[in-house]
Amino acid sequence: MSTIVITGGSRGIGAAAVELFAQQGHRVYFLYEKNHVAAQAVVAKTGATAICCDVADGKAVQAAFQQIPDVDVLILNAGICHYGLMQDVAEATWDRLFDVNVKGIYHCVNAAMPAFLQKQKGCIITVSSMWGQVGASCEAAYSATKGAVIALSKALAQELGPSGIRVNCIAPGVIETDMCANVSAETMSELAEQSCVGRNGTPMDVAQAMAYLIDAEFVTGQVIAVNGGLVL
Repeated sequence: MSTIVITGGSRGIGAAAVELFAQQGHRVYFLYEKNHVAAQAVVAKTGATAICCDVADGKAVQAAFQQIPDVDVLILNAGICHYGLMQDVAEATWDRLFDVNVKGIYHCVNAAMPAFLQKQKGCIITVSSMWGQVGASCEAAYSATKGAVIALSKALAQELGPSGIRVNCIAPGVIETDMCANVSAETMSELAEQSCVGRNGTPMDVAQAMAYLIDAEFVTGQVIAVNGGLVL
């Protein structure tokens, strides 16, 4: 039984991961920022421990990890997106995307590092996007942050490997979460048809890929595409 910490665990992919790992008998802690109702629903369903924390706030992250007695697996799922033309992206929006999607990883990895180094063992899983691999029109800022997540993951795998710490990245495709709430049903259907498997993904599809990476002790520095073959 491992202690698993998941950021962005109150909804979507994070909530599915909390549910899966709690069912498997792991001790699960999850961080969330705003949605207290959703967080408590996950707690009631899974028995996991919820901690309210903005991962972009380094002091808040350190305080959150002080409430966690140990860390074996760190899943960095917290993320926000933005849709719009590059020239219309406000600087504050650009900064907030990087603060959450990239700096949040920096804060959480540093907070978990003492536990990992003490044991000389650990598993870190970051969550990027297929748009971090190939880019997307009208999602320049989001694509830039997710590309940074991939590069950071590969660098950390090399840096931390000698200390027994594996780092891998998951790049989801079109997953049916709140991020797709503003996408029309017609567009979602078209995207499903474009995939090799003829459907869009579910949060549990991504959670199962996370489960594989936790157990795959000879896998590190990899980007696992969970996109149904939409991007090859």
